[in-house]
Amino acid sequence: MTTIGVEEEYLLVDPATGLPVPLAEKVRMAAGLGQLTGDQEVQPELLQAQVEVASPVCDSLQEVGGHLLRLRHAVGAAAETHGCAIAACGTPPRHDEEPVPVTDQARYRTMLAQAPQLVAEQLVNGMHIHCAVPSRDAGVQVLNRLRLWLPTLTAMSANSPLWNGHDTGFASWRTVIFNRWPVGGVPPHFQDAADYDRRVQRLLDCGLIADTGQLYWQARLSERFPTIEVRCCDVQLHVDEAVMFTGIVRALVDTALAEAATGSSAPECAPELLHGAMWHAARHGLSDALIDPEGRRSRAGDVLCRLLQYVSPALDASGDTRDVAGLVHRLLREGTGADRQRAALAQGGLRGVAELIIGESTP
Repeated sequence: MTTIGVEEEYLLVDPATGLPVPLAEKVRMAAGLGQLTGDQEVQPELLQAQVEVASPVCDSLQEVGGHLLRLRHAVGAAAETHGCAIAACGTPPRHDEEPVPVTDQARYRTMLAQAPQLVAEQLVNGMHIHCAVPSRDAGVQVLNRLRLWLPTLTAMSANSPLWNGHDTGFASWRTVIFNRWPVGGVPPHFQDAADYDRRVQRLLDCGLIADTGQLYWQARLSERFPTIEVRCCDVQLHVDEAVMFTGIVRALVDTALAEAATGSSAPECAPELLHGAMWHAARHGLSDALIDPEGRRSRAGDVLCRLLQYVSPALDASGDTRDVAGLVHRLLREGTGADRQRAALAQGGLRGVAELIIGESTP
């Protein structure tokens, strides 16, 4: 069975105002003093109002859910000792005009010098799903097939409609912010791992990126682990939503590996069409039609049903069909995190949004 791991990024916010607070190092230290987190499970992020958690390598979705609940509980308790709370949202509902300080690490200082305004606006949180692959060549085969489903995953995971106190009109404003870096969006089609490495090296050689961590493609080969890393999802309000996406991504990876084993070619899609489909997904989430992997405009519910059908053999093999299908149907019924944030905004203003996010983020 394909092993999996998940990273989640959280904001630290004032529970009364919902404003981000630069207390990451204190919260990380407090979380590390307890018995609920291990080495490297709670990590710094670019800005001092953010923390990242990383699950261990897992075999099952139940393991993933258990570890994410444990880590949210530990970081939430640590945050409470310093008068703040964790917020599992793709963007903060509101923030001060004064930029949040950058974490004092060489890599982050370099990014600040490279693009100060982008760093100042990088108050965005995602979830990253790692799935094991047998080789880098196999990983490229997976990327070439998975890339067609990235807009659908983005629409399903949209959880960042607000920015600086107002509705952006986008379901995933985080996606828009991230796509402003030199290398981002849907990854290109690669011939093999050598082609992938050659093209990444050219980006490094000409200074467009300082390191491979600045490959902000929405799916990429991991440089640290024998995995592919899917990065298109906003962090989710609730753990079971993160578990759902982990199950879907693992099933997409297993399906792609099975297709590649038959020797079939990966389907192609015009880059401008994929770019537009991603923009459309970020704009509308599931509230409008989606652009499906064949480049056709289709009802969102129909595309999600096609996704489940496409990965159903892999879900059956891993024993995840019932859990994932149930959560997808709930998503269609109750809406995305962006939909729920907007409903909270309409009912209770920004205070209502903050209460929703804080309440759902912490177990």
